[in-house]
Amino acid sequence: MARLNLLEETRYEKLPVTIYDNPSVASVAVARRIADLIRSKQDRQETAVLGLATGVTPIRVYAELVRMHKEEGLSFKNVVTFNLDEYYPMNADAPQSYVTFMQDNLFKHIDIDPANVHIPDGTLPLEAIADFCLEYERKITSYGGLDLQILGIGRTGHIGFNEPGSAPNSGTRLVTLDDLTRSDAARDFGGKENVPTKAITMGIGTIFKAREIILMAWSQKKAPILKKAVEGEISGEVPATYLQLSDNVEFVVDQDAASELTRFDTPWLVKDCRWDSQTIKKAVTWLAKTLNKPILKLTEEDYNNHGMAQLATEKGPVYNINIDIFNKLQHTITGWPGGKPNADDSQRPERAQPAVKRSIIFSPHPDDDVISMGGTFIRLADQGHEVHVAYQTSGNTAVWDDDALRFVEFAIDFNKSQNISTQELETLYADMRVFIDKKRPNQTDTSELLTVKGLIRKGEAIAGARFAGLPDDCIHFMNLPFYDKMKVSKKVSYEEDILETMELLRKVQPHQIFAAGDFADPHGTHKVCFDIMLQALKRLKETDEWTKDCWLWLYRGAWHEFEIHEIEMAVPLSPQEVLRKRHAIFKHQSQKDTPVFPGEDAREFWVRAEDRTKETARAYDQLGLAEYEAIEAFVRYPF
Repeated sequence: MARLNLLEETRYEKLPVTIYDNPSVASVAVARRIADLIRSKQDRQETAVLGLATGVTPIRVYAELVRMHKEEGLSFKNVVTFNLDEYYPMNADAPQSYVTFMQDNLFKHIDIDPANVHIPDGTLPLEAIADFCLEYERKITSYGGLDLQILGIGRTGHIGFNEPGSAPNSGTRLVTLDDLTRSDAARDFGGKENVPTKAITMGIGTIFKAREIILMAWSQKKAPILKKAVEGEISGEVPATYLQLSDNVEFVVDQDAASELTRFDTPWLVKDCRWDSQTIKKAVTWLAKTLNKPILKLTEEDYNNHGMAQLATEKGPVYNINIDIFNKLQHTITGWPGGKPNADDSQRPERAQPAVKRSIIFSPHPDDDVISMGGTFIRLADQGHEVHVAYQTSGNTAVWDDDALRFVEFAIDFNKSQNISTQELETLYADMRVFIDKKRPNQTDTSELLTVKGLIRKGEAIAGARFAGLPDDCIHFMNLPFYDKMKVSKKVSYEEDILETMELLRKVQPHQIFAAGDFADPHGTHKVCFDIMLQALKRLKETDEWTKDCWLWLYRGAWHEFEIHEIEMAVPLSPQEVLRKRHAIFKHQSQKDTPVFPGEDAREFWVRAEDRTKETARAYDQLGLAEYEAIEAFVRYPF
């Protein structure tokens, strides 16, 4: 019976999917399977032939293999490897090359014979690539083919660098990279313009010949494309869907990556559900959105025709369900994000007491506060709360070089106008010019240049916070050490950052904390900053009494908004408040027009922010609630 139930739950899934709690556990499991293969081949005195991938996804797998080599005696002397791909053109010793990646993460830490390592050559002349690709295929065949191929998946659905349009029988070849793929790689190269437009990649046909294929995917960021690969129709537009044709494939994913699969996202379509309040809220808002109907107009027939007959039977009549969900959504809306004084707060998202709260907004970058919750920020200040803002990083990598020079030029001219000596400053400026003229893509700036860029963003952030109504002593620049440390090493300790955050929290003793919960941040800074803040808060909870009366609210940035069923506090903005928020964002001049790292969305940050909040307001309106100009959304996080 259990087997039948699982088949029913997964009936939309066209290939096997194994789900783990988190990437670490999943990576260890994959590494164990690789180790078992290597050892079984060693026992038979055979060669283990591995197809290897690069990128963030397999890093923990390689780390576990290295640990097993050092601590458990796992030998790689009988292993031959073939990497999936390499950028073209690309020097082997470049920081962004996959040769460097594999050496740093695996090869130089194990006992593999360098002659057994094969990676596409990014230094070849163009006319030699076709012959090289044929020889790459021949070498794989000469070893009897790949025993195991591990894969990641790109947001275009690419496997290897087989971008949309790739043929299912394609072999190793030179390809042109999709624009989204290059956007995702932009930070590693110091800007999208520096990302190679081409790559050499194994073909889908080559991958298919492997006796076993494991595709790995971690994080919410991969959830939409994973759903297409697992449940979608086979299409060249999503090359990973070709894996549905293989009998030897398994997808190994974490819970976040699996979150949009039907059995988790809309489970009522595939099984009987345990109808708790959150599942009901999600199902009813999904039904209203699917049918483009206000919640109060949903009928029993609507429920029955869309997999929700069980809900109608167990919790009905449906009109009562509709009223309950409508009221729950109505109660998320508040014009008092700090709580309404002297009011009944039993149906409000925030407490009425204390009437004046201490609130702190943690902003990972110097502009996330006003971009993500600028209207609420201003509202809190207007309503008399003691509002603090903490800028967690300097954001000094996201300033154009010529902007930095312009500010130094201003300082020189100002000093001259005041008859102040400028000799040292002019020398510093000349050194900056020389450095910038010779600067390589993604090269770390000099400390002086980083300081100037950090000061630019600091000045902008102060202007934005002042515009929101904050006094200077409520504006805190943390400049957490991890941000600069990660420019030179991926392995950093966060202890200093946690201790500094604890010190600030203990000083403010907030009743409310607002923190960035947008973990789809393509650069990862939001997640790191959140984890540091959360760890600090958990430590303080063990000793500090004020934490018992502190609530943590998550906001989201310019990438994605919370789903309607997730929102627990919705702060509506009038047209005038939207305009005030826009002006606060405009204080960040270095991020206006074209920022250094815009991601794949070409819109300016203020446009993204306004569109996102207007879409949230529109969604509430379409569900039958009041029509607002814009809504900023928050979710309460338990700690």
